[in-house]
Amino acid sequence: MTAKPKPTYSAPALEKGLDIIELLSKQEAGLTQSEIARGLDRTVGEIFRMLMVLVDRGFVAQDPRSDRYVLTTYIFEVANRIPIVGRLTAAAMPLMNEVSARINQSTHLAVLSKSAVLVIGQAHSPGNNVMSVRLGARIDLWRASSGRVIVAYQTEQEITQLMKDVPLPEESPASQVLDELAQIRAAGMEVRDSFVVKGVVNISLPIFDHSGRAVAALTVPHIERIGDTVTFQQCKDELVTTATMLSKALGGRPPEVSPGQGE
Repeated sequence: MTAKPKPTYSAPALEKGLDIIELLSKQEAGLTQSEIARGLDRTVGEIFRMLMVLVDRGFVAQDPRSDRYVLTTYIFEVANRIPIVGRLTAAAMPLMNEVSARINQSTHLAVLSKSAVLVIGQAHSPGNNVMSVRLGARIDLWRASSGRVIVAYQTEQEITQLMKDVPLPEESPASQVLDELAQIRAAGMEVRDSFVVKGVVNISLPIFDHSGRAVAALTVPHIERIGDTVTFQQCKDELVTTATMLSKALGGRPPEVSPGQGE
């Protein structure tokens, strides 16, 4: 297990609980008690009581067939109680469902979470062929249009700090990334090929709150289907309209995006 920096204050029991949650968050099929102990380099006795508390509190459940422990959706429910996440998803989901139905494309809503992008909202297209990003997924900041769009609207000092804290891809020097962030601000969006899936084109726009900060990004991972009745430009225009409505719902004033921008 990767060594963690020495904390300023020590709360061993709390640290054990958080370590268990972090470990289980990476295991779709769950882990047995002994596997958790090995994964944390602790004894079974060290983690037993904390594991039982997490089960009692509803954060963790044990599969009676396999004896494996898994995270429950309760932790996601708690996360959604955070005011900004709750406000965002409450305002966004009806709009996202509507636009996905109109353009027959999936949409997702993401925010910055430490050094990554966290997907907090997802609306699937109504068609048979779906391209989507998993709800709750954490994505590399510099390899996600959502992250780049949010970062583009931070202050110069914040951008500089993020570039120090989160290593840039080897193929993307700082000067290039800064130029690309400036292009995003000029266009009011990012339209580019997906960083991870060939044939997918990201359309991503910032969402602003009342303070004028970009607090989230609304993104369509666009796939082209044979016989599509909605053009790429129409998809882009619909997303611009939806992002503008969402920003206004949060009290924000998004920049004007003219038709044809983001090409």
